[in-house]
Amino acid sequence: MRSKKIYVRDLAIGGDAPVSVQTMWKEALPQKMEELRELAARLSAMKSMGCDLVRFAVPDSQAAEALIRLREISPLPLVADIHYDYRLALTCIHGGVDKIRINPGNIGAEWKVRELILAARDREVPIRIGVNSGSLPKKLQAERDVASAMIKAAEQEIEVFERHGFSSLVCSLKASDINTTVAANEGFAARYPIPLHLGVTEAGPLIPGIVKSSVAMVRLLDRGIGNTIRVSLSDSPEKEILTGLEILDAAGMAKKRPKIVSCPRCGRAGFDTHGFVEKISPILYSMDKEVSVAVMGCVVNGPGEARHADLGITGAGREIIIFKHGKILRRVNENRAFEVFVEELKKL
Repeated sequence: MRSKKIYVRDLAIGGDAPVSVQTMWKEALPQKMEELRELAARLSAMKSMGCDLVRFAVPDSQAAEALIRLREISPLPLVADIHYDYRLALTCIHGGVDKIRINPGNIGAEWKVRELILAARDREVPIRIGVNSGSLPKKLQAERDVASAMIKAAEQEIEVFERHGFSSLVCSLKASDINTTVAANEGFAARYPIPLHLGVTEAGPLIPGIVKSSVAMVRLLDRGIGNTIRVSLSDSPEKEILTGLEILDAAGMAKKRPKIVSCPRCGRAGFDTHGFVEKISPILYSMDKEVSVAVMGCVVNGPGEARHADLGITGAGREIIIFKHGKILRRVNENRAFEVFVEELKKL
């Protein structure tokens, strides 16, 4: 069943829209305008990488006001993540923030939820209902089938929104367990046409988080379930974005973007693939080009194994070889390797 479509600023979520990638800011919002401009510049870089949406925690009124000021200069739609205090949500809604994320269960009395529903409806601000397995309503915490309990929790909240004529909803049903996350989203998608935000909550450090998120999301995306994704990692927002993009690629939903092929390196390596990949990645992922780059560790297999790449690099000693579709293009000293490679990359 295809979900309905909603809009977050100019970003479509659901319906026939592509699956979008989002992340969450990891630090407190700065208060000074100069720092907010620097943050907006970083958001611009994230947008170039392929990010569609960024969420910010709003724990107090200072954060709410800072997010409103950031919204005025942000190149990306912004989401306010609100817990406990419905007044913060009202401040963000009236201040023009693009989307609100709440867990209605911790907002309190229904009249508080009603207040923010009415404000969001009047200003056409979408709301995401977030249901997490670790924060279910008390009446559902004892249920053995956690996925079923999560769906019931979402249904209880949806009923309140529907009663007040609010339809610009996105839902998320997240657990730290892969199978619970998959079962909850499958069950929900079979019953409701509401767009789904996919994620594995508290997925962990980089490697465990990538594995758990990839397995859960690809299983769901392969079934046509999910409209926007966020990979929750104990790492940078940029790593979350790149992982999300790779997950879409693995699910056959890749956006047009650069790709890097690199060897793991071994005792034969004559070129620091790890260091070069780390250095070239920000430049490559900020390019609006569908190109493939190969970073290989040695000349034994480098050009041959990466012959399908648009541009590749490897080396032996102080000589660096830059190749194109497996054929040697230039030989340069290691001191100029990065500069020359970027020069050739921009020619593609």
